[in-house]
Amino acid sequence: MKESFSVNVKKEIIDKINSRAKADVCMMGLLTYCNRLSDNEISFLTENEDVRDFFVKNACRLLERDDAVLVTETGRKNGGSLYNVEVAGADNRLALLDMFRMDQSRRLTGDDLPKEKYLPQLIAGIFLACGSVTDPEKKYHLEFVMPTLDLCNDFGLLLIEHFGITPKHIERKNSQIVYIKESENIIDVLTIMGAAMSALEIMNVKMMKDVRNKINRAVNCDNANIEKTLRAAEKQLEDIELIEKTVGLEELTPALREMAELRYNNPDISLKELGAMLEPPISRSGVNHRLQKISDFADRIRQKQHR
Repeated sequence: MKESFSVNVKKEIIDKINSRAKADVCMMGLLTYCNRLSDNEISFLTENEDVRDFFVKNACRLLERDDAVLVTETGRKNGGSLYNVEVAGADNRLALLDMFRMDQSRRLTGDDLPKEKYLPQLIAGIFLACGSVTDPEKKYHLEFVMPTLDLCNDFGLLLIEHFGITPKHIERKNSQIVYIKESENIIDVLTIMGAAMSALEIMNVKMMKDVRNKINRAVNCDNANIEKTLRAAEKQLEDIELIEKTVGLEELTPALREMAELRYNNPDISLKELGAMLEPPISRSGVNHRLQKISDFADRIRQKQHR
């Protein structure tokens, strides 16, 4: 089964975390925004095996214990699995909370934030904990399902103040959602987190969509022009037939009669092509002027018929 775009983004983020310092900050973001965080329980749910393995590996490394994390797997109806990842033992939980100077408020402000250069890894960890991004072929949408409104506000301010990105907020089923719909901002966030190839994929999809939209607009414009030309030609033929049946084309001036006969015998060609068939040739506007005179002549006949 093909992996989702969001799964690939998280895999790319994890692959780019190439030092302990970056991994530690990423773990900080992941812990801060996990489902439950207290000395009684530290846990989060994920369907992503890479996220599961990343947390297990780094929590065990930080705590220097191979049995520090318990993983419970539950089968899903779609054939996948949901993993409950839990830090085992009160001592381990307290050690992690102390290591990252965390309490149950989880606030990430001021001195609690890592150095500026590590903020991308902090955002990456938050995304691993509670983020997802929709396949750009379907729509542009990146969101974070936050545990609390305070964390939602902290994260929004982090993006605004440090990266100039202003997300939106909504409450959905008692969850606080921070989301971004602008493709350019989604590309920026993915790039910040280290998912440059995924960002490039969105850019390519956006470019192809723009090309398709331009082609569709051009085709629609061409179709509209063709329909307009056909309607005009039908009206011209009706005018010529009316004149022929009532007073005869002989009542037209020689130039208009020549034009009427030429149009009647060539109903599908453009005004420019009609003009080129005359001797001497005349311009498109010249052809249009003569056809308009023929139309005016036919309209005068119609007016007399309705008196």
